[in-house]
Amino acid sequence: MLGAGGCGAVGPPAGLFEAERAAAPAMLPPPPGFTSLFDGRTLRGWKGLVSPDGGPPARARMSALQLATAQVVADDKMRRHWSVDADGTLFFDGKGDSLCTARDYTNFELIVDWMIPPAGDSGIYLRGSPQVQIWETVVGSGGLYNNQKHENNPDEKADRPTGQWNRFFIRMRGERVWVWLNGVLVTDGVVMENYWERKKPIYPSGQIELQSHGGPLWFRNVWIRELAPP
Repeated sequence: MLGAGGCGAVGPPAGLFEAERAAAPAMLPPPPGFTSLFDGRTLRGWKGLVSPDGGPPARARMSALQLATAQVVADDKMRRHWSVDADGTLFFDGKGDSLCTARDYTNFELIVDWMIPPAGDSGIYLRGSPQVQIWETVVGSGGLYNNQKHENNPDEKADRPTGQWNRFFIRMRGERVWVWLNGVLVTDGVVMENYWERKKPIYPSGQIELQSHGGPLWFRNVWIRELAPP
């Protein structure tokens, strides 16, 4: 893949992946400069997915009343299928919709631990758009699955076996995305395409989503650091 160089080429915080490998407790303090999106106890700061036909463009056309009404329904559904285990793990039972941040983000670095079962399938939506892929497949996780013109597969497979924890370090700056998986740079400054409106660039801001895909999922240690524009 063709990297963009510059600020995007700077790697994750020192020791990030070594600390994750050695850690016994599910919940860890975030690295300096990062804040937690998930407190390990509640779903505070998260909301259910409002997903009318047409995705974000259709959602943007909803009136304030329509959106508020739909959000109440989505939040109720979310609470039925997303929960927090006693050890601070975020669990999805495979029967609902994606979990979304309560606010939008523009340029950021995101750290998230994830685990899937055999044949598991998930992803991380950036700015409300699919997705940094998570799945059990020969090509591995961390690619920009929905790209059509730019690279969509990771440079190499760095996944641990299903049933073990993995860690993403994701940087999104402008249109480009970098992904480190378990310490390996698997996506290097690739342009993320606009899945919803193919002729337009990726939206300048949007919610982050933990994608549901019909099976159980586990997440923990979800941390973010907002960045200046490129």
